Amino acid sequence: MKPRIKPKKLAVEERVKSFNEVVLGYTEEEAIKEAERCIQCPSPPCVTGCPISIDIPSFIKALRERRFEDSYKVMIATNPFPSICGRICPQEQQCEKVCTLGKIGEPVAIGKLEKFIGDLYLNKSNPKVASPNGKKVAVVGSGPAGLACAYTLAKMGYSVSIFESLHKPGGVLTYGIPAFRLPKNIVESYVNQLREMGVKIEVDVLVGRTIKFEYLLRHFDAIFLGTGAGLPRFLNIPGENLNGIYSANEFLTRVNLMKAYLFPEYETPIYRAKHTVVIGGGNVAMDAARVALRLGSEVIIAYRRSRKEMPARIEEIENAEEEGVKFVFLSSPIRFISRDDFWVSGVEFIRNRLGPKGPDGRRSFVPVEGSNYFMKTDCVVIAIGQLPNPLLPRLIPTLECDERKGTIKVDEEGRTSIPKVYAGGDITTGAATAVEAIAAGVRVAYTIHKDLS
Repeated sequence: MKPRIKPKKLAVEERVKSFNEVVLGYTEEEAIKEAERCIQCPSPPCVTGCPISIDIPSFIKALRERRFEDSYKVMIATNPFPSICGRICPQEQQCEKVCTLGKIGEPVAIGKLEKFIGDLYLNKSNPKVASPNGKKVAVVGSGPAGLACAYTLAKMGYSVSIFESLHKPGGVLTYGIPAFRLPKNIVESYVNQLREMGVKIEVDVLVGRTIKFEYLLRHFDAIFLGTGAGLPRFLNIPGENLNGIYSANEFLTRVNLMKAYLFPEYETPIYRAKHTVVIGGGNVAMDAARVALRLGSEVIIAYRRSRKEMPARIEEIENAEEEGVKFVFLSSPIRFISRDDFWVSGVEFIRNRLGPKGPDGRRSFVPVEGSNYFMKTDCVVIAIGQLPNPLLPRLIPTLECDERKGTIKVDEEGRTSIPKVYAGGDITTGAATAVEAIAAGVRVAYTIHKDLS
């Protein structure tokens, strides 16, 4: 069996001094060689493993036969944003996890092939749009779910208006994911494509504040709520309100969206720490740590379980390690310590040991009494998860929600408790992956189409 083709990466010494993309991707010949590894299973498990059900064997077969346009058409039949998914989807937990080749060696690099084809047709694709059908749909939120819903509806002839609360569209794709993982020109290309398809995008509009939700009910035939999960979770331990302690959302938004690392050229500043501690073990924690490193800080990621239980992508953990991020495992913060000026100066941790497996399949953790220790720091980033954005559920009393999770309740096709109002993505599931949000946006768009036809 031929070995998996490893894509080239930017040299480490270049990475840590810039926000340039790290994983450079395949050349044409490398992509074809990797595509030739696919054994074209008659009942492909990879398709089942893909949240958006891309016909993976067909797009790979066309690629290796150099029918690149056919490969691209197969892909966008279900996934409108391959250049995004090829970069940030956790393929090792989805399509590649169940790849038949993975049982005897390394799985086919499906994500890298998706990125290759997506990039080949980025800015070249001109999706066919049906004749206007006279129906108007409002999409609240321009993250992956909202963009996918808008794209799918626009193709079917709907007049779509997106309302975005920030000053740039893209949601978490813009404010949350650093450019070294997802270059901003990729997101901008897809946003421009939507505009060319006739989608109107209004920024700096906070539905429920800037405009009333009732306005949308009066002026649109359907409304899709895709406001995502942007409310940070906190530790609720002593000292958490000290200066120098950020939620990952704030830290990443200041850098990714507001270009704080270019201050004073850009107006939003950020403190350039000497020693940064990131609390958490997911992809957001990896992003925050690698951003802090590029701001000139020494960085430690502290995680309460072992490395094996970390939910972050293996690739992102390896990239962080290559760049110089250090890891401390089986450690939970119990309080933050300050200097006299109310700025964080340290974290007190307690060591853990692993317990039995929990409902999510990961081992639980148990604090070890008397194992406390201290870590010096002048900056802490808390990256322990996000909750659904709460504004619309609070402002719309007739919108049925799960009060414990903060999510909007929907039926299996994305309908809410209010007629002609639909929802999808993280606002209905809690924080999940971008591709799951894209899949939801596409799926609910077809529900809207069915109901309005």
